[in-house]
Amino acid sequence: MSNTRIVTAAMLAIGDELLSGRTKDKNIGHLAEMLTMIGIDLREVRIVADDEEAIVDAVNALRQRYDHVFTSGGIGPTHDDITADAMAKAFGLNCIHDPKAMELLGAMYERRGMEFTEARRRMARMPAGAIHIPNPVSTAPGFRVGNVYVMAGVPQVFQAMLDTLLPSLETGTPVLSRTVRSPYGEGDIGGPLTEVQRNHPETSIGSYPKFDGKSFSTDIVIRARDAVALAAAEVDVTAMIEAIAQSR
Repeated sequence: MSNTRIVTAAMLAIGDELLSGRTKDKNIGHLAEMLTMIGIDLREVRIVADDEEAIVDAVNALRQRYDHVFTSGGIGPTHDDITADAMAKAFGLNCIHDPKAMELLGAMYERRGMEFTEARRRMARMPAGAIHIPNPVSTAPGFRVGNVYVMAGVPQVFQAMLDTLLPSLETGTPVLSRTVRSPYGEGDIGGPLTEVQRNHPETSIGSYPKFDGKSFSTDIVIRARDAVALAAAEVDVTAMIEAIAQSR
């Protein structure tokens, strides 16, 4: 365990439509899955409205607490797309029409025979000195400032941006997991499972109840960064289930 490296992350999902229920978020689960695969722990997720002060407060709190912060939403062409301004304010930078982004978008609209309007130019705005996050889907780039990665809210674009970003991220030791299926409900395993967890502090053990219409059962998921610790906990969880069966 001495070589274990823990890298943490948070996500900030931005948009009135998320809080009203008009849009059902698909980015949080995707980000969590992808980060877990490469050894980054997603520790916190916040959802805020299209409000500059709320975005600034949230990103400043998260970027000081975690190694990486990922945001989604609010970098489009309309008046309520204020994420770029909020990020500039959070970092004390000017929000500018980034020259490289202007060039990329201008060329794209020219190829499509469309006018590069002032609204579309808004998608080139970002804090001065920000590093681009490529957008293979619709050209308009996301951007990075410090340890904050600002990406689109549209799931297809968010996922494409994230794909380009993942290989460059500082990562930690991946979490391993094992699932043990218990034919007993949480009420039956709660006490002894607490004791198993206490005996295996290097693991995280979660219980997830299931109901098939007739009886309850539980999926017990063991997580650890060390394979030996994981295997030892699995042995004790299996023994716990066998002990319950013998007592009946």
